[in-house]
Amino acid sequence: MSKLPNVRGRITYISSHAKQENLYAVYETADRHYWTELAKCNQQEFEKSGTEGKCIEAREFIIALPESFPNLYEPDKLLQLFTDRFKEKYGVECVSALHHNKRKTNYHIHLIFSERELLPEPIEKTATRNMFYNEQGKHVRTKKEIFDENGNVRKGCKIVKKGEVYERNLFTAKDKLFKQENFVDEVKHFYTDLINLLVKDDKEKLHVFDNSRLYLATKKIGKNNPKAEQIQTDNEMRMRWNCEVDRAIVSGVSETEIQQIKKKYITDRIRESVDIFGSQPERLGSIIMTAVTVLALLISKVLDKARELSAKFFEKETVQSVAEPSDVRTVQIIPQTDNVSKQGHNLLKGLTADPSAQKRELQSRTQVTEQETPQIPPKPVMSAEAAAYPKLLKIYKELNRQNGIIFDAEREHNELEIERDILKGFAKLTKKGELQSRIDRKNEEIDILKVGLSGIVKRYGFQTVYDFYKAFAAAKTANSEYRDKAEKWEERYGVKAQRRKEIVHRRLQNYQREKTDKQMNRISRSKDRGAR
Repeated sequence: MSKLPNVRGRITYISSHAKQENLYAVYETADRHYWTELAKCNQQEFEKSGTEGKCIEAREFIIALPESFPNLYEPDKLLQLFTDRFKEKYGVECVSALHHNKRKTNYHIHLIFSERELLPEPIEKTATRNMFYNEQGKHVRTKKEIFDENGNVRKGCKIVKKGEVYERNLFTAKDKLFKQENFVDEVKHFYTDLINLLVKDDKEKLHVFDNSRLYLATKKIGKNNPKAEQIQTDNEMRMRWNCEVDRAIVSGVSETEIQQIKKKYITDRIRESVDIFGSQPERLGSIIMTAVTVLALLISKVLDKARELSAKFFEKETVQSVAEPSDVRTVQIIPQTDNVSKQGHNLLKGLTADPSAQKRELQSRTQVTEQETPQIPPKPVMSAEAAAYPKLLKIYKELNRQNGIIFDAEREHNELEIERDILKGFAKLTKKGELQSRIDRKNEEIDILKVGLSGIVKRYGFQTVYDFYKAFAAAKTANSEYRDKAEKWEERYGVKAQRRKEIVHRRLQNYQREKTDKQMNRISRSKDRGAR
């Protein structure tokens, strides 16, 4: 966002085909007379305030758009959408223009907006007596202060007679919202969300950079910028830090540790440098490189420790697998004998009793059984977050493989440096140059491999490695929770559970049938002995 001391001139510039290389559309929510009156109002208020500097007549946003938009949307409709959305949200008048740069690599909108709203009715102030104004337009008490030696009104001075309007306000006061620090971030998020709704390819989706996070933002180098070389150097240093942050995240360094290094070795050091030496941008590179070195040492320690633990765990698992072969246990479901015998006994009692009573008992038992049958809850459904876990796991493994390659390359680099440093005598003169050349090539290789980490996640639609790991952790948790719920459901209500119930029921029926047959045989033999 930029401040405009000459809003009418700026509007003319952005809306002129003669002054712009590729002008596609212009859209205005108010006529040009509005901006003339707005400029006049702001200038008057600025003079009254006595503030030094330049009067701010309006403000301007430059909104970068994806390069696919020229092929997707009509310029007029696209510009109107972006402008009307801003007016709806903030209630101020706007004028906008849609441009392309000369090489057609930067598709963007210029959005100029007012900080004041137009009043429903003008507020007029009428003079209750004659009022006198000097050459500066300031109100003075007596007419002598604006008269010359001959008693005539000096040039530039004026008299407002009693009953005349001396002040006419068409606009409200400036909205303080537009001066707040978080306003620009708010607009960034607002338009980022709008752009992300319009893009067709997920790779073109945008995000708002958060300075409070782990990464350092790079600066855009404008056209004909005298500090272009310095900004380019700073951007390279910032990218080195960002690559090292990606590496740290993949290596298992905690977010808290990275944030602490950033604060201690970058944020605090920059503040100290400004306090001692003043604004010296050339010192930024050395500050960032110190932080990169500290973070690289921490990464090395974490990776070494992780590999040691992994080796110990592998050895332990190998020993256990050799010494204690896994037993395959077969679980057999056996019905509870005591309960079954009691049920069989009760059933036999019923058989020997009154048939009508037996029937009533069986009916009551059936009804109780039906009432006691629990209602089966619906099977857990996998969420989109949980379903994404297998895909994200593949990306996670790819990042780890890349990190392993970087680790091996760094180890080879260290070995080359040790070999170079221990050279003595004639070998120091002959081999040092060759070893240094190999070290330099290895450094370039390592830098490319580190950049490759961010390249992997961007290939799958993630802006940074941090964003990927955040999504991966959420998907892993969601997938684990779903698996636990699904396993519990299957255990209680699934096919296996139903089969177990059927087996138990079948065995119970067989047991009851056998008991009944034995009882009937005993009764029959008893009747036969009585008959004899």
